[in-house]
Amino acid sequence: MNAAVLDAAGSVLLSEIREQPAALERLLEHAPEYAAVAAEARRRNTSLVRMVGHGSSDNAASFGVYAFGLLPGWSAMRDSISLSVYYGAELDLAGSTIVALSQSGATPDVVEYVQLARSRGAFTVGITNDLESPLAEAAEAVLPLAAGDERAIAATKTYTAQLAALTLLAAHAAGAGAAYVDGVRAVAALLADLLPVLEGQLGAVATPLAFVGRMFVIGRGPEFATAREISLKLLETCRVAAEPLTATDLAHGPVAAVDALFPVYAVAAEDEALPAVVEACRRARAAGATVVASGPAAAAIPDAAFRLPVPRPPLPLLGPLLSIAPGQLLAWALAHAKGLDPDRPAGLDKITFAA
Repeated sequence: MNAAVLDAAGSVLLSEIREQPAALERLLEHAPEYAAVAAEARRRNTSLVRMVGHGSSDNAASFGVYAFGLLPGWSAMRDSISLSVYYGAELDLAGSTIVALSQSGATPDVVEYVQLARSRGAFTVGITNDLESPLAEAAEAVLPLAAGDERAIAATKTYTAQLAALTLLAAHAAGAGAAYVDGVRAVAALLADLLPVLEGQLGAVATPLAFVGRMFVIGRGPEFATAREISLKLLETCRVAAEPLTATDLAHGPVAAVDALFPVYAVAAEDEALPAVVEACRRARAAGATVVASGPAAAAIPDAAFRLPVPRPPLPLLGPLLSIAPGQLLAWALAHAKGLDPDRPAGLDKITFAA
């Protein structure tokens, strides 16, 4: 499988993966709006950020914990929708900034959560592709995702745009907006160069893994969001029972399940978490697992069977915007290696509500 074959397939999913650099550029056109919302959050002294969303949006929120913690120094959490919406907990949300992530803006329980939070004194912010959606109407402030129509069932460009959106909001709250606008623009250029290179490499990785039915995907810190999102793509498109783990979690029990038929995909960043990722991969290799090493520090993983490196990001926090690309393309290529159609995953349709 090579880049020419990928082109010939005419895949909607592949097309949207390729659209990601342009989607990031479109988002940057709205940087002043992100600055204004960040300034309002600071004015209200709402330094506790509660993020909500489902699926890829929830995975993006995992990254947001680090973006808000590392940039403005705000506490941030992936909040429970069920606690308030379904179980009726009357939480005091005054002093909180709610960030609701939804591509469609039409997920009913996300909208209901925002309505409840706003009535309880929270500053509510919706980030969505549809500025006329129920979420946009429910939130006090709405920010455009600007990713364009999402046609593939498995989200790709909207996830990357959500990472960038959370980065911009956090950076502007920290007074570092200009640096991160430039950083995201540089990432968009790096990604545009990276995607064709990865497309040419994926056949050599996907074909040997065509038998795979299960996989651990590991990362740590901001890249744990990448591990979660890659796992979701493999589940959605490839019928691979992929489970995301932090590098340290792998050593606390799950490594006992690893063997020669249980690969480990590792996302390695050049940061404080790298030693833990290297050690997790060492233990996986000792158990006989095939290791796929990716991320900016893929070369630091010894004895990896496959390497899918990405460029060093202009700012360390922006690494996940690049690290997600190999996993997205692996999911696409692996589906084809298995004889599956990644544009039509069995049993799935576009989902805008929680089951």
